Amino acid sequence: MSILNELFENADDGYKSFQSSLVPGIKNILGVRAPIVKRIAKKYANTDTGEAFLNDLPHKYFDENMVHAYMFGYLKCDFEDLKDRLIDFLPHMDNWDVVDTCAQNLKNFFKNRDRVYDFVKNMSASSKTYISRFGLVCMLDYYIDAIYIDDVLDTVKNIKNDEYYVKMAQAWLVSVAIVKQYEKAVALIENKELDKWVHNKSISKSIESFRVPNERKEYLKGLRIK
Repeated sequence: MSILNELFENADDGYKSFQSSLVPGIKNILGVRAPIVKRIAKKYANTDTGEAFLNDLPHKYFDENMVHAYMFGYLKCDFEDLKDRLIDFLPHMDNWDVVDTCAQNLKNFFKNRDRVYDFVKNMSASSKTYISRFGLVCMLDYYIDAIYIDDVLDTVKNIKNDEYYVKMAQAWLVSVAIVKQYEKAVALIENKELDKWVHNKSISKSIESFRVPNERKEYLKGLRIK
């Protein structure tokens, strides 16, 4: 059975409607739930069927792109092969869900953090919405620590992009930095170095986080730009 046939067999119209509301503007959604998509990705990774699927770009359905994104977490290949596969897939990521899922499933790729940092940093500065978001999400997933924080925050503040999903990723990254590297991140807020919208959204997301202590939330509230 092909991957696409399995997706069709597991399509759920009710879930399709829900998913369509989460990724507006994306058509060709079958409505396959994430655990099933992940199971299919694991089943076919490192098989001839999976290999043919990975090479058959662009995919027609959103759900196929999600299988592709999850499959990165199961591939048994060397670093250069994994990087080449990622580069092939990047232009076909056309929504936040596929981008974020792919980034989260690249733990093997980011075992070589130093080796790929410049690659990720360059993607974050891309003028293409979802490539930029991908770079930012990879940064927040793998580089919010004492080693990288200065350069990460410097990169984020210098991104000038009015696309909603890029700005949301910037704010998400800063809110994660507020949790993990507070002194560095709060200085960025105090010095008003971010776009006004990103600045205020970073504060909002930090206030919503259960990982930020209440006293810090109260302080951050006073740093909003009116």
